[in-house]
Amino acid sequence: QVQLVESGGGLVQAGDSLRLSCAASGRTSSKYVMDWYRQAPGKEREFVAAINWSGGTYYQESVKGRFTVARDNAEHTVYLQMNALKPEDTAIYYCKVDAYWGQGTQVTVSS
Repeated sequence: QVQLVESGGGLVQAGDSLRLSCAASGRTSSKYVMDWYRQAPGKEREFVAAINWSGGTYYQESVKGRFTVARDNAEHTVYLQMNALKPEDTAIYYCKVDAYWGQGTQVTVSS
C-alpha cells in the first residue's frame, strides 16, 4: 500500500500563490506517475496536473502557465506550485499515485 499526505492548502486572495505538497510512504516507487486532482463543491473531481518518473509534466488547460508540478524522487514527494490563483481554483486538492489517493487539502481563493 501507499500512503499519501497532502499539505499546504489554505485561504488566500485572488492573485496569491500557494505550494501544495504530497508526501508518499509505504510501497512507493520513483517510477509512479504522480497526479494532482481537485474537487470543487458540487462538481466532479477533475485532473489538474501530473508528472512522470522522468519529469514529464501534463496540465489541465485552465491551469497551464499558472501551476507547476514537480517531484523529489528521493523524498517521494510531489509538489504543486500554484500562482495567480483565481476564485475558480477553490477546491479540495488531492494527490494520487497509482490507485491510491490522499485525503486532500482545502484551497480557498477569495475574490
